[in-house]
Amino acid sequence: MIMKYTAGFLLTMLAIVCMSFKGDKNEHVDIHTIELIKNEGFNNSKVMEILFNLTEVNGPRLTGSAGMKSAEKWSRQQLADWGLSNVAIEPWGGFGKGWEINKSYLAMTAPYYQALIGVPKAWTPGTNSLVKASAILVRIENRQDMEQYAGKLRGKIVVMPPATNEVKPNFTPDASRLTDEDLKKIAMDPHSEEVATNLSQRPAKPSNARASSMVLRKSIDSFLSAEGAIAVLSGGSRGTMGTVFTSNGASRAWDAPQVLPEMEMGNEHINRIARLLDAGKEVTLEMDTKTTFQAVDSIECNVVAEIPGTDPNLKEQLVMLGGHMDSWHASTGATDNGAGAAVAMEAIRILKAIGVKPRRTIRVVLWSGEEQGLLGSRGYVKNHFGNRLTMELKPDHSKVSAYFNLDNGGGRIRGIYMQGNDELRPIFSEWLEPFADLGASTVTIKNTGSTDHISFDEVGIPGFQFIQDGLEYGTRTHHTNMDSYDRVSANDLMQASIIMAAFVYNTAMRDEMLPRKPLPKINPAADSYKR
Repeated sequence: MIMKYTAGFLLTMLAIVCMSFKGDKNEHVDIHTIELIKNEGFNNSKVMEILFNLTEVNGPRLTGSAGMKSAEKWSRQQLADWGLSNVAIEPWGGFGKGWEINKSYLAMTAPYYQALIGVPKAWTPGTNSLVKASAILVRIENRQDMEQYAGKLRGKIVVMPPATNEVKPNFTPDASRLTDEDLKKIAMDPHSEEVATNLSQRPAKPSNARASSMVLRKSIDSFLSAEGAIAVLSGGSRGTMGTVFTSNGASRAWDAPQVLPEMEMGNEHINRIARLLDAGKEVTLEMDTKTTFQAVDSIECNVVAEIPGTDPNLKEQLVMLGGHMDSWHASTGATDNGAGAAVAMEAIRILKAIGVKPRRTIRVVLWSGEEQGLLGSRGYVKNHFGNRLTMELKPDHSKVSAYFNLDNGGGRIRGIYMQGNDELRPIFSEWLEPFADLGASTVTIKNTGSTDHISFDEVGIPGFQFIQDGLEYGTRTHHTNMDSYDRVSANDLMQASIIMAAFVYNTAMRDEMLPRKPLPKINPAADSYKR
């Protein structure tokens, strides 16, 4: 009994010492402020109201469009109304041709009438009046395939279905949340034996496949125009039940070659036309689209606002948060990325509403041009912090503690990517502890790419993207005509706003800036991007 008591006593004392050590050496989390953030974020949330205005009131927000300009003005006014400081619409540089849809109609009129699902491809011209024409099926996989269509296309609407056009029943759900096993895999170091083995088993993708495809498509466009076709209907390799994954059909550059009016179609509808044509049936179509191009080179902008720092020694330092406000044009861009922009706005609104006095200045930025290659955030970083191609850094580069980004759909936050900086593990793990009961606890060393935190990371400024539940992002909403307000979870966005606000607050209140990785090496050829 004496020995058991002594062992228990020693274990208790050791636990007390460990707890004291943790409190002294690890992160101090102001639980009182975290509770204020939670209360404001859940009980007085404005995140869905913000999202409604960004998406349904302002509409699609393709960079360079009137919808994007309208959203910038609205968000600037909203941030100012909340009492934020230094609110501005800040230019970052030239973009090229602005473009937007003014009218879109497509139908089959023979062998019977059927309204068809189709979306004009970005930066393609319109028909500018109602055109009626016979459809012709065109399948081109290489330059040699063009020869068989010579002299056959004049006055026709070209139908180009996807190479694989069989639509099969989907026996897996469109929406999903990350499971414990999924999160375990995300948290696993990519150098671990299990992950390395799995990666080695994946088939290698040809690095030049995308470039070759783009070159071929340019040749096809020139051929179709030269042969006198009047419009093009195309289908994608994915998308079912009326979902259209949209894209651009031409360059936004002023010297881009002229292309035909083109619409991307739902696969069920373009496949029906293809089957009829394959069977030798006559198909006639009517199409009426109008699109508008900017008359001058478009100078694009980001929206910026701040809560000024209060510590005399730290107020010149920055903690930044944001998301891209631009979208594609087929819907209102709710999950990509109205949700992320709304969460960033809500996070800074929460902090302002509870009256925080941050030691460092907190700056929110809503980006444009992300969908064309992180253009808004890269332009901002170049103007303020440094050139990623030369690594010539500006004085303010040393003043940014971190940038936090949200842009992976309308799902809740499940953790955070450390972007290869393991010094952050104890810090971020401590910051997530108050949110374990809200499903957020995963910290991973892994990098994640594809959005605006990369613009900071590639010049050596700590930039982070949160891990999110995908919901229907990859299957139904990302760059589609279904990316609408209806596809976002209100409770998930409340949770995400609260966690982003907490991370920003914790960063603003630390004695030290967050640890940094070594500066990246100069890479003049660096121009990587996801899309």
